[in-house]
Amino acid sequence: MKNKGNYIIIFDGVCNFCNGAVNFIIKRDIKGVFQFTPMQSDIAQKLIDSYHESKKDLDTIILIKNGVFYIRSEAALEIAKELTGFWFLFRIFKILPVTIRDVFYKVFANNRYKLFGKREVCMIPTLEQRNRFIS
Repeated sequence: MKNKGNYIIIFDGVCNFCNGAVNFIIKRDIKGVFQFTPMQSDIAQKLIDSYHESKKDLDTIILIKNGVFYIRSEAALEIAKELTGFWFLFRIFKILPVTIRDVFYKVFANNRYKLFGKREVCMIPTLEQRNRFIS
């Protein structure tokens, strides 16, 4: 089940911010390297299991890139470097230890529903987006 090739982003499908982030990434991923699946899907759970990652505290963005499993700020920074525009500049934050970056990430992540709201069901991709989603 381990993915080697296209990059898979596992995101919280009921989080409004996360759904906005997916749309943001799709618009700036001109090479089309990213594929997406909501964390609530069976495929996402199988991918997480295949990397033997504990599901505890994994309500975060996950990137599987060339067989490597990234979470939290590491995933976000790896995604940013693939996007068009100046988003690659966010890699400057790599100078900070991951533990410090993840403190800020976790504070935001723990408040994302309060700040941006939550859906009852996962997003449904548009016809143009469907080929970017794995089910």
